[in-house]
Amino acid sequence: MSRPAVHLVDGSLYVFRAWHSMPDEFHDADGHPVNAVHGFTRFLCELLERVKPEHLAVAFDASLTTSFRNAIYPAYKANRELPPPDLERQFVLCREVTQALGVPVLIDHTYEADDLIGSALWSLRGHGFRSVIVSADKDFGQLLGEDDEQWDYARNLRWGPAGVLERLGVHPYQVADYLALCGDAVDNIPGVPGIGAKTAAALLAHFGNLDALLERVDEVPFLRLRGAASCATRLREHAEAARLYRRLTRIALDAPVAAQADELRRQHGEAAAIDALCERLRFGPLTRTRLKALAPGS
Repeated sequence: MSRPAVHLVDGSLYVFRAWHSMPDEFHDADGHPVNAVHGFTRFLCELLERVKPEHLAVAFDASLTTSFRNAIYPAYKANRELPPPDLERQFVLCREVTQALGVPVLIDHTYEADDLIGSALWSLRGHGFRSVIVSADKDFGQLLGEDDEQWDYARNLRWGPAGVLERLGVHPYQVADYLALCGDAVDNIPGVPGIGAKTAAALLAHFGNLDALLERVDEVPFLRLRGAASCATRLREHAEAARLYRRLTRIALDAPVAAQADELRRQHGEAAAIDALCERLRFGPLTRTRLKALAPGS
């Protein structure tokens, strides 16, 4: 672990968690709900105090309906309700708090937060950095290189590539193929009918990747696999769909993000912005003290 670390935070996940977990008793100076902002701010303060990262970024989703995945598969995430206006407003405020603390924000209307994190990881790996992805989302397993980690902050669990194999039964380079086969209900990706997680993992353990599996599908009936013959039939029928699903499950590595490490270096906090946010969001004494300590001079 001698290489410097960049912490890449799945901001949208922690905003949603705060929205669902914080009591509905926090309101800003105009009477609007700000429970998610209060919860997210506490999380971010704790992360900065605990890790003191020199390089980091917080990635946010711009919307549930505008990514390139929606263009190639309109049903993508169509099972999710759009955030209510009160939460949309709080997402904007969470970004303001993040920027006021001098933390770089990643957001794009074409690429999702996962893609921005993946692209930043890929770019900074070439500059000698290892990455710590702060998220519980299983999709990020596909990004983990030898020295990278994923950190489920709420449960304080960390794992590297070996942890992906332990959790999903596949190696990091197989995660996108695995999700294309067995589906991902959270993102409304159906997968190949009848192929569950264990079958998908077994198929990839034998064939290595989705392309090899589909090219050698005639071998599937001879595997020691329950329902192997019917599995082969379904793979033939849904081969093109599986390839499409992989375009959805594979995290993009070419999103427009910082090309140099200095662009993800934490800057000095904006004291005036912190003071204004404290008044506007009616933060309590403890949160104000933490924010001011993280933004000297406020």
